[in-house]
Amino acid sequence: MTSSAALIDRLAAEPMLEHTRAWAAINSGTRNLGGLKTMAGTLADAFSVLPGEVSLVAPEPASSVTADGTVATLDHGQHLVVKVRPEAPTRMLFTGHMDTVYPADHPFQDQRFLDDNTLNGPGVADMKGGLALLLAALKAVEASPLGARIGYDVMINSDEETGSFSSAALIANLARGKVAALTYEPALADGTLAGARGGTGNFSIVVRGKSAHAGRNPDDGRNAIVAASDLAVRLFAAKQIGLAVNPARIEGGGPNNVVPDLAILRINFRPASAEAIAAAQAAIDGAISAVARDRDVQIELHGSFNRPPKPIDDGAAKLFALVKQTGGEIGLDIAWKATGGVCDGNNIAAAGVPVVDTMGARGGAIHSTDEFLLVDSLVERAALSALTVLRIAKKGGL
Repeated sequence: MTSSAALIDRLAAEPMLEHTRAWAAINSGTRNLGGLKTMAGTLADAFSVLPGEVSLVAPEPASSVTADGTVATLDHGQHLVVKVRPEAPTRMLFTGHMDTVYPADHPFQDQRFLDDNTLNGPGVADMKGGLALLLAALKAVEASPLGARIGYDVMINSDEETGSFSSAALIANLARGKVAALTYEPALADGTLAGARGGTGNFSIVVRGKSAHAGRNPDDGRNAIVAASDLAVRLFAAKQIGLAVNPARIEGGGPNNVVPDLAILRINFRPASAEAIAAAQAAIDGAISAVARDRDVQIELHGSFNRPPKPIDDGAAKLFALVKQTGGEIGLDIAWKATGGVCDGNNIAAAGVPVVDTMGARGGAIHSTDEFLLVDSLVERAALSALTVLRIAKKGGL
């Protein structure tokens, strides 16, 4: 097996920072289809150095409730898939995302060094840097004699930041039969990884009332804004330990002299367990039934619990232990802690595959104009990934 020192020397020569900066210069906000097309093509070219089949996969249909209460199909970018040695008895899954939270008209588009080791820029940590080090790690795996012992799929989707609705089926399909998975969300600046994750559910609840004149005959109307507010208050009261509830927005209404006949409540749930999902669903069903009856309105529920909670089960604990042991061999003290955030790691764990989902670069302040990448983490984290994969290849599993 390649020595750690030799592997690190090899990785130090890889153009990870150059890739990160070039890819971060491409705006690939989830709704920027032109930017995503450019990004997908650029990544396809870059990952074509691996000895596998590179393809761009069409997104599955996904929909959203618009401001007028109708359901519209959302357009998404293509997803990149690379399949290497599909016949191998030991296979892994590596996932990342090409989209960012910064749309084409966002003011945060440029990069700058805050110091010699800190790069500030859109997507540099989340996750253009992660994609760059993943590619370098896989190239190092391929250069090792052990590389031929393992097969893998790489999936880089275009919609992770908005819930992976058009790629969820693809992730579940690719996860089948894998011994383990690594996902390249950024680690914290101190190197801490995400352990257990809660789940998430996003809902749009459409309330249809009845319009009337606000002065002449208000009692003939059915105020959809009031009904949606009633829903928000009832659902917020369902929060408990292990279940966070966030009524995020109410849309609707019009002139002050008209009783509003349409409102849309946008609400997010963060369940920590399957039991919390059941409690949340019961609260949703109960609140809708009560408000529809008490307010004499029609209510339509749209949405789902799209990312299940991700506990640390025996398989995940074994993979974390392997990553920690591997890190110790190259001087990294790997720790992890639970988080309320979600990612594609939730989807992978739901498919029964052990996953560590913060194998990307160290950084912070993601989803803000202060987002930063610690440049020295590119080599160390690429080495952590490559050595972890080579150990799995040598053992034929976890």
